[in-house]
Amino acid sequence: MYRAPSTMSLLCLEASARLGSFTAAAQELHLTQGAVSRQIQALEERLDVRLFTRRRDALVPTDAGRYYLDEVTPLLQRLERATVNVMAFKGRGGGLALSVGASLGAYWLIPHLPAFTRAHGEITLNLSTRVGPVDFKTGAIDASLEFGDGQRPRLHSDFVAALDLSPYAAPAWVERHGARVDASTPRAALLNHHTLPDGWEQWFEFEQIGTSPGRDGPRFEIMSMALNAAVAGLGVVLLPAYMAQDMVQAGRLQRLSPRVWRYAKGYYLVYPEESERLPALQTFRAWLLGLARE
Repeated sequence: MYRAPSTMSLLCLEASARLGSFTAAAQELHLTQGAVSRQIQALEERLDVRLFTRRRDALVPTDAGRYYLDEVTPLLQRLERATVNVMAFKGRGGGLALSVGASLGAYWLIPHLPAFTRAHGEITLNLSTRVGPVDFKTGAIDASLEFGDGQRPRLHSDFVAALDLSPYAAPAWVERHGARVDASTPRAALLNHHTLPDGWEQWFEFEQIGTSPGRDGPRFEIMSMALNAAVAGLGVVLLPAYMAQDMVQAGRLQRLSPRVWRYAKGYYLVYPEESERLPALQTFRAWLLGLARE
């Protein structure tokens, strides 16, 4: 019957690769150099593959060693975090490493987090942000609140919220160019962002504007940058109400249409199977989905 390699052998593998030396790994793990060497040798025999090339000045992982490290390192990080959480919180909560899109995090999630922390003080949220889908194999991320179509293979995807959009512009821009987007709107004033590469094409179709919006307007990586560009008077931008409402109330943005267009993609809570059993994720997921239904 097959038995998985021991945790100690995997720790020796990770430390030896990271430090480039059995001796340095042994010092970090409080073992002898011989013990580390034997752990690696036993692991290589079990896997029937060489994991390191031994050189005079350093250890260098083989291609197989690098592949194996890429697979097991996130598991070791998760094991360490689970151990710390159980010791600190006795299984009642712990830390949750969550990746979230920058604009959604700043304008929607974070304003709601005080209510979550008041209700669930046993959970510590560790937030990071990035553009695009998270690769759960390359970082110690438990779950991701991200924009997409909910179709990520071998991952759970819970629908959280739709992306409903309307055009907004600064009042000074509206005075010069009019209070609606139509065929006469300057194409160079249509602000684009990475989230919606085809946003204006679809808005023109939605509003039945019988011309093409083109691709002349400036492009921004994240939605909040495009929002700030609109506030500065550079043009008109498609935004969800939760991002624009404060600026509208402050008189710095004006909505240019009463209509709301729902983009085909939306926001999902995405997580791998090994995260599903985390008590902190189960609690956060229930709270998040309840919040989205309000």
